[in-house]
Amino acid sequence: MKAMSSWIEGGPRRSTPRREARVAIVGAGRVGATTAHALALSGVAAEIVLVDRDRALADGHVQDLRDAAPFSHRTRIVAGGLSDCGAADVTIITAGVPQSPGMRSRLDDLVESASIVKPIASEIGRANPSAILLLASNPVDVLTYAAWRWSGLPAGRVLGSGTTLDTSRFRRRLAERYGVAAENVHAYVIGEHGDSQVPALSSARVAGLALDDFCRARGLRCDEPALLAIANETRTAGFDIVRAKGATCYGIAAALVRIVGAILRDERAVLSVSSLVPDSLGLGKVCLSLPAVIGREGVECVLPIPLDGAEERAIRASAEILKGHIATLNLADPDAGPLAADVALRRLEPSLV
Repeated sequence: MKAMSSWIEGGPRRSTPRREARVAIVGAGRVGATTAHALALSGVAAEIVLVDRDRALADGHVQDLRDAAPFSHRTRIVAGGLSDCGAADVTIITAGVPQSPGMRSRLDDLVESASIVKPIASEIGRANPSAILLLASNPVDVLTYAAWRWSGLPAGRVLGSGTTLDTSRFRRRLAERYGVAAENVHAYVIGEHGDSQVPALSSARVAGLALDDFCRARGLRCDEPALLAIANETRTAGFDIVRAKGATCYGIAAALVRIVGAILRDERAVLSVSSLVPDSLGLGKVCLSLPAVIGREGVECVLPIPLDGAEERAIRASAEILKGHIATLNLADPDAGPLAADVALRRLEPSLV
């Protein structure tokens, strides 16, 4: 099996003085509000700022969250505007087009979502040159790339939730299949957070053993159709939840809090976030998910992952799909004409939720 090469950002890691951690969340819809609640329960941030064009909605969530605060951590929770993101250590962008209960792809609403995210990323980049932007808005991989360009921030400081949640779904299903705890399963979903995602079965491990070896050790049947069914269930899980209850919020909120915790605590945790792909991988200028070390500077390095031939072809196909959608925003050439998203922004004047 071949291993994709690694990339490590050059230069020493900055020494960041200790201070109270502030997290801003832009977008007070279901994902934004649930993320604020999960973040407050985690205690990882001293202050949470909730931002939305509908200030009354943000104020209402803040009052509700303050009522819950005495039962968990002493976290300051306030409503604010984009200017308040200037002092945030991490800004989470959840604003975008709500996913439809139909069978539309996450890529279908790209222009409208881009029109919402562009002014947010641009303003935060101007107000906070040391910001870390964490994107949850879909299509997250395309918007992560676009937010990097719009914000002017270093590539490592703009990342998306990517397949962090997909990887968790994948590990949970493998754990249920093999009768072990999910934390003893090490496997990744890579590529797009969407239809072209790649469950990397060839490198999956249970208690350090390859899947075939684990099955032999436990006297279990090595059932390839069952593994393919798990991979497909992982791919469609979000759509299944949306069809059943109208939206996903708990899983993605927990994933975002996990990423924020890794950043603020400088954990150097390995998570499958979406970030700019290193040139050494030969996938082109694109953001997609690969295992990455996450610390106080954001994405500190992208790690190699062993892939078999089919998986390597699949990740390259996923990258091509995403690059095609990035191209529709005219971001590749800095001297290109007006972005399609700019046109949509003038036409739509959307809210932040």
